[in-house]
Amino acid sequence: MDPLDFLESDELLTFFHCHKTEMSCMEKPHTFLNQLRDHNLIPEDRYKKMYRMKSKDNLKIATYEVLDWLERERSDYIKDFWRCVFKETIMNLYPTLRLLRNSLMDGSFHFDTKLPEKVEKEGKGKELSEDEEGEEKRVNSVKKKRKLRSTCDDEEEQAGPSSQSTPSQKKKSKKISFSSPLKKGEKNDIWTWEIYKSQLPVTCGDQQGTLVRGRLAKGEKCILVNKQWLTPSEFERFAGKGSFKNWKLSIRCMDTPLAKLIQDGHLKSVKYKGGCKKAKKSLFPSSITVSEGEEDENECASDSEDQVSSNSKDGSTDVTDEEGEMEEETEQQPEANSDSRKKVFKVTCRALSGTLHKRRFASGTCGKSIRTETSWLTPVEFMNEASCQTDASWRKDITWEGKPLSVLTEAKILKIHSLLCSCRLCKPDSTEQDNQKNDDECCICKREEDEEEEEGELVVCDHCPRSFHQKCHLPHVEDAILGDDSIWMCTFCVFKSNQGCYYFNELTMEAATSLQISQRMLQCQYLLLHLCNVDEEQTFTTNPTLYLADYSKVIKTPMWLGKVADKLQKKLYQTVGQFVSDIQLIFTNCASYNRDNAEFFAMGNRLKELFDEEFKKVFNVRE
Repeated sequence: MDPLDFLESDELLTFFHCHKTEMSCMEKPHTFLNQLRDHNLIPEDRYKKMYRMKSKDNLKIATYEVLDWLERERSDYIKDFWRCVFKETIMNLYPTLRLLRNSLMDGSFHFDTKLPEKVEKEGKGKELSEDEEGEEKRVNSVKKKRKLRSTCDDEEEQAGPSSQSTPSQKKKSKKISFSSPLKKGEKNDIWTWEIYKSQLPVTCGDQQGTLVRGRLAKGEKCILVNKQWLTPSEFERFAGKGSFKNWKLSIRCMDTPLAKLIQDGHLKSVKYKGGCKKAKKSLFPSSITVSEGEEDENECASDSEDQVSSNSKDGSTDVTDEEGEMEEETEQQPEANSDSRKKVFKVTCRALSGTLHKRRFASGTCGKSIRTETSWLTPVEFMNEASCQTDASWRKDITWEGKPLSVLTEAKILKIHSLLCSCRLCKPDSTEQDNQKNDDECCICKREEDEEEEEGELVVCDHCPRSFHQKCHLPHVEDAILGDDSIWMCTFCVFKSNQGCYYFNELTMEAATSLQISQRMLQCQYLLLHLCNVDEEQTFTTNPTLYLADYSKVIKTPMWLGKVADKLQKKLYQTVGQFVSDIQLIFTNCASYNRDNAEFFAMGNRLKELFDEEFKKVFNVRE
């Protein structure tokens, strides 16, 4: 990475000030001077005068003087200076420049070291003047000898360029060592160095970029690549790792995943939002959810039900209910405050259960905020589906942890929008109404349509609430299908609608695994999607070698659900048994690696039992 991206101008000027002498002592600095001239960093008359010099000593003095002039008169262009001299061609000719660049990269130069104050006069003017007089005499004597040495110097200058390419010179340059200043055994944690306090060099695959810490913490485009700002997912896709869909593991700093730096507190990251969503295979510009910030800015953040008029069609029941429930809500409020940061609440109404999503909630009749197994419903719709009572109160009859939902509204955890609110939840158009019927995140990878990438756009099923990224679903959803206005069904719905056709005869496990997978592709796709859906934390979906450093030492044949999905999509399996073998390998590896980790050991066993049970149902395997 270019160290200039991480340093301020005053720091680079300090570095320049401390290394002027070293640069002035470089052998045959003519190419160095040419580079400075090409970038208009030194005066033309001074350049021509220096270029005619034959004496090496005079040339060193003149080089130092021009660098000193550059520090005084061209300090605003200090970054331009270092950029031009740190070109690979120039550094190949001058190892001193490469060493200087190396000290910037590895942090061996400390900018916080205070230099002594500059002394303009020594105090004894006579002695100083004598020194100056002696220096002038020495320079004059050199000038007198110039004619005598000119012939010899000409020969030296002519031999210079060719001598640089001689074998002996090449061997000498190879002996130069650019070792790190770190002591033996010291960790190379560059993210703790002062030079990288605001930016970090990152890689993803073969691509390199510069990560700006502040932008990452704000959820902005934070990685600079080829003068373009990218989000982490865009950088992941730019590097050809888009199918991995986990930038925190695929993007690394010095072979350490960003997930590790975030976990250890070296980096701060927020959830990236944006992108678009596909509803019925057609794009529309915005998502239907309202963020917490928007709730406060819109006219919908009503602090009380007093804003709801009693003669309103939507609010008449709510106002009446509130009067009878106020005392109970006040008593329950302190307990609800402890859950103010929750985003999802498990709710029930009689025998019906579901999950209420805070970001979708608007009021009893607006915002399909409760997700059941089969659909998204408003609180009133959820209550009506659970019971046929038309005069019931949704805030009283819908319960959360045994308490009425009014606990959350009274505690302002759920904010009821005003009747005058015109947000997308309260006043949705026809397209947004359709969009509310489906999930806001992918059923498989649990990520939203917020990564601004091809995989980030969600495709929704017309028969169930599920949504999928194109490449998360099996089989992958092709672009040609998206352009079709016909109804689209996900693999879950296709399997369940044809489930009765599969149970012709009972099979033994041996017979089921020996079946050709081409004839049972739908069943295998359903089983794998079912496993990925249950794996909420993506523990078994992601390549474990990316975040477990010693995994390859313990496990010789790593396997994960994502790899099985790729093999299934590419039709690399011949029989059902080969597919089952890879799935079982995941659980075997989990048990071997987590012998001393009871939590993950038990997690693998639970998922294995679920797969075995579901496999027997799908293939009608007798016990």
